[in-house]
Amino acid sequence: MNPKKEFELAIKAAIKAGDYLKKHDNIEVFNSEGKDVKLKADKIAEQKIIEILSQSTHNIISEESGKIKLTNSELCWIVDPLDGSLNFSRHIPNCAVSIALYKKLEPILGVVYDFNRGELFKGVVGEGAWLNNDKIKVSSTEKEGNAVIYTGFPSKSDYSSKNISSFVKKVQKFKKVRLLGSAALSLAYVSCGRGDIYSEKSINLWDVAAGLAIVKAAGGTISMSKLNKSLQLDVSAKNSNLKISN
Repeated sequence: MNPKKEFELAIKAAIKAGDYLKKHDNIEVFNSEGKDVKLKADKIAEQKIIEILSQSTHNIISEESGKIKLTNSELCWIVDPLDGSLNFSRHIPNCAVSIALYKKLEPILGVVYDFNRGELFKGVVGEGAWLNNDKIKVSSTEKEGNAVIYTGFPSKSDYSSKNISSFVKKVQKFKKVRLLGSAALSLAYVSCGRGDIYSEKSINLWDVAAGLAIVKAAGGTISMSKLNKSLQLDVSAKNSNLKISN
């Protein structure tokens, strides 16, 4: 593997898809199930990404089509062509293209492109992270009471009173709570110090893969549970100084 070449492919693919999404306000819904929506824009953006990533010899998993390409490579592209589809459909500018490269559950690199704001978050683990051309790093906040936490409710969340109560208990110790409706953007914001921690349960792998890679590349720490059969997992990502109480 040539990390520089793979990094360039991911950046090129993210920009191509993001530029399409910015110019083509296609909010045609072809599937609406529970609290999730699938848009025609998602599929078109995915096609543009896969066309570029297929220049590599690695596996590809994408939210829209599942396992697109299976090879003998140990590496896998994990793609969310439009994280925050519901936001996109309602003209809420919190959505992004998310592309990551992993070796099993170990992140190698990630790219999150906020096409609405022209912000390209990118990082290679062990080398560093950048917002456009500027180097970024996680915050240095140490106390929970001073920290901003990003979180959310995945589309298949249990909205029972018990679960909501547990959620409130988890976040009330922090200074502020932010729910953007995009896990990829939330993690990108932690990577550059706009927040201090991201935590979410039963989130889809493709929603967080790139963001986790960028946080780690920016000097943060990440934790992931084992994947379940639906490719969901519990994740947390924070700056290395933040002390979390039980």
